[in-house]
Amino acid sequence: MKLQHYLGGLEGLGPVSTETRVFVEPWETRIFGIHTAMMALSVQLPLPATPSAFNTIWTWADLRKGAESLNPFDYFKYRYYEKWLGGISGYFIERGYITAEELDALTDEYYQDPSKPLPVAGDAAIDDRVVQYLVEGDSPKRDVTVTVDFSVGDVVRIENVPSIEHTRLPGFLRNKTGTVETVYPGAYTYLCDTGPDGIGPTMAVYCIRFEPAELWPGNAEQNFSLYADLYARYVAAIDNATATKAA
Repeated sequence: MKLQHYLGGLEGLGPVSTETRVFVEPWETRIFGIHTAMMALSVQLPLPATPSAFNTIWTWADLRKGAESLNPFDYFKYRYYEKWLGGISGYFIERGYITAEELDALTDEYYQDPSKPLPVAGDAAIDDRVVQYLVEGDSPKRDVTVTVDFSVGDVVRIENVPSIEHTRLPGFLRNKTGTVETVYPGAYTYLCDTGPDGIGPTMAVYCIRFEPAELWPGNAEQNFSLYADLYARYVAAIDNATATKAA
């Protein structure tokens, strides 16, 4: 969720797309299907074994990291599922499923002959596992006890964590203050370890309420609040300097 991947709170970005179709081109459905199958076949899930050659871990976080790693100019140039395609292709190359040269050669073949039949595959065990994954899902909630540092009504400060590959903290909330609206019961993990950003391990999650005047001083409408669900790593005790500023 680096700058180019999350533009909430920014102004003057030009026209806003009003496209409401989930899939605009037929090939986009295939990319979505590939991504879903990769998640279902990831080795960390306690699902029935299959003969699939896919033997690594793929999550939403891997997809997001692939998109966020794009140069910002490329990011804005490509459409939504083109970013997915780039992230998935990069992952397969990085993990050794295919080489960049092999992928380029296959791409050239289909450019030269768009009517060339696509590879045919199918296995009942793989199909059953994907369907089971879609039915059961993969919840981030864990049945463990974690430390809860804040209570409903506490005023807190949002950290400005270093983001190397991926973060779930919107940029416009960093260094801002808010009020704990809800302490969610249970504990939650994230799909991957984000390194210095700090999420991945199981921790508490809070719903924080922000006032528009705090987020956009002198440039915000009144009579509404903004709510964000944030991992505990992003939420800190308010210090004296911040308290004075907030007052």
